Amino acid sequence: MATPKRRQCGTMVLHEKLSERYPSYRRNQERIEQGIRRSILSGEAGRLERKLLTIPVVVHVVWKKPDENISDAQVKSQINVLNKDFRGTNPDKSKAPPVWTGLVANANLKFELAKKDPAGQKSTGITRTKTTRNSFGTANDVKKTSKGGADAWPSDKYLNLWVCNLAENLLGYAQFPGGPAATDGVVILYTAFGTTGVAAAPFGLGRTATHEIGHWLNLRHIWGDRNDCGGTDFVTDTPNAQLPNTGKPTFPHVTCNNGPNGDMFMNYMDYVDDDTMFMFTPGQVVRMNATLAGPRKKIGR
Repeated sequence: MATPKRRQCGTMVLHEKLSERYPSYRRNQERIEQGIRRSILSGEAGRLERKLLTIPVVVHVVWKKPDENISDAQVKSQINVLNKDFRGTNPDKSKAPPVWTGLVANANLKFELAKKDPAGQKSTGITRTKTTRNSFGTANDVKKTSKGGADAWPSDKYLNLWVCNLAENLLGYAQFPGGPAATDGVVILYTAFGTTGVAAAPFGLGRTATHEIGHWLNLRHIWGDRNDCGGTDFVTDTPNAQLPNTGKPTFPHVTCNNGPNGDMFMNYMDYVDDDTMFMFTPGQVVRMNATLAGPRKKIGR
């Protein structure tokens, strides 16, 4: 398939599906959000000066055509991007507008391909599954061997990433904390994963995985998924925005009376091209910290 020209994330579609199918999921979401808000408002999350947290990753490559069976090098290039983006060491952070230079934050996370599988056997952290499916959508079939995909490794011990051919012009989607363990993780289009091999512009710099793992750590889209300026991403240092920004906007892009600086469209949680997003904020890091101390506290070391 051709790489989509506009970023499209299926996380909120999956969120609504899970909310309708599993009453417990919506209850979990409400409970988790209340806990995170308490942690942030009390200052507890902001005081979480934790050591560098290393998260074991397993990449499930699910392929039909040879191009979809991406190389180990392409997988490793994605891990390299994540380690820069979540440590704030990505060189392109220098493109941040001067008004927000001080808000480029370090989440203090390290991602590492798993060295052992769930049975304790030596592993490369990459699984490969040949499928008869032409593509997958947001129904989570790619996460099930019975549906032509690959089963998850235990989601309290590993971050599961599935790489496949996605339908519906999607670049990826993630599952927020609180959902079924068997489908917990992130799915990425094979041409939007990593920086080499078949990774293709404008989404060939590995930022789709950065965006989706942000969701996995309970970050919301920066415009709050509404179009009336009434949405929220539950983070105070990201300006309120009306709609997703796409492509390569010119700074400032003012919406929702957020002038003079406008939308923080260069944030990883907007919809711009890979070469136009390059930062998380301290508020987003606090929210991720609260998630890692709460619903995702079992993962990492």
